[in-house]
Amino acid sequence: MSKKNEKESSKPIPSVNNHSNKQKVWPTEQTQPEPTVPIKHLYKDGKFPEGEICELGQYDYKTKRFHPSELKPNTEEREEKLQEQLMEARQAAEVHRTARKWFKDSVVKPGMKVIDAAEMYEAKVRELLEADKKKSGLAFPLGCSINHVAAHYSPNGGDETLIGKDDVIKFDLGTHVNGTIIDSAFTMCWNDQYQPLLDAVKEATNMGVRTAGIDVRLGDVGAAIQEVMESYEVIINGKTHRVKSIQNLCGHSIERYHVHAGKSVPIVASSNNTKMEENEFFAIETFGSTGKGYVIEEGVCSHYGRKFTYNGDGSELKNKESRELLKVINDHFGSIPFCRRYLDRTGQKKYLTALRDLVNNGIVNEYPPFVDVKGCYTAQFEHTIFLRPTCKEVLSRGSDY
Repeated sequence: MSKKNEKESSKPIPSVNNHSNKQKVWPTEQTQPEPTVPIKHLYKDGKFPEGEICELGQYDYKTKRFHPSELKPNTEEREEKLQEQLMEARQAAEVHRTARKWFKDSVVKPGMKVIDAAEMYEAKVRELLEADKKKSGLAFPLGCSINHVAAHYSPNGGDETLIGKDDVIKFDLGTHVNGTIIDSAFTMCWNDQYQPLLDAVKEATNMGVRTAGIDVRLGDVGAAIQEVMESYEVIINGKTHRVKSIQNLCGHSIERYHVHAGKSVPIVASSNNTKMEENEFFAIETFGSTGKGYVIEEGVCSHYGRKFTYNGDGSELKNKESRELLKVINDHFGSIPFCRRYLDRTGQKKYLTALRDLVNNGIVNEYPPFVDVKGCYTAQFEHTIFLRPTCKEVLSRGSDY
């Protein structure tokens, strides 16, 4: 496949910090090694860097239209909204790249508490986005799933779990601007024997990105991912394991304020003939395992989310505390998923009974950890892509993955 990296050149312009009583002129370049300048102040003209632009190639021959007549016509208003949303996505992606580089290079290490690492990472994202409740910020709780836990683990308050030097830990981070979401994940380890597992999953994700495109069937994407994933082996403590795609986890389409929208992108071969379409956002997300390659829900829940289709105020609820908690959720998160620590940040206390009531009434969903067999290792890599009419843009692509 032919690829090229094209970054829109926009010279950073000094900006004024309006969040304090004193006006502050921001630096024209990002501070190093710790980034402290909110991204929008480096691109005052609002033109944020493009992601990786993928043109025609061996695996994505369907992603480019060959004649102008094949392009779906957009009204001027729709085209303007699409461009606005794309620029929001690029801003969220630049925050993701900047925050994760600092986190990987300067923060996370064996021996530190998972909760400390998570809160430093999340705080940096909020700082770089100038997070504002539902307007911009984290698109879901930071996933910090370790070893056989594949997804949906984030530490609750008081969690004393430490990162071990033999751990394989997945960091799944979402950023958003006005509900336009970047969903991207990476895996880290400090023992080289696990590296082939990470390589398998990274390359499987890259194959998914290459295969994805306009009019491509989702089942074909899954087949391509599985073929690459399961061509790898990893030797752990002298035992050889074939890497398996986790068959009941998948990628997904993304819509505004809706991280898991209507389409699922399998990571194994399937008969899913649903096609990807022009102007859609997708999270190409793959998981590999040395275990069964199948996960179940198990463990203490940290992830929650108000149902996307629920627009009520809770007046149907009998419990006053439940109605009050729902108001906090509506005000701070809307349909954006959250975790207990995020409720703690809003000043909520003793809310678990009310939260359980919202779950029992079908207003809030709970998302317990996904786990494979204990003793195995799992890895994850993920990118968000946008299917433009004549190419696809890998929005979350960076120099790291």
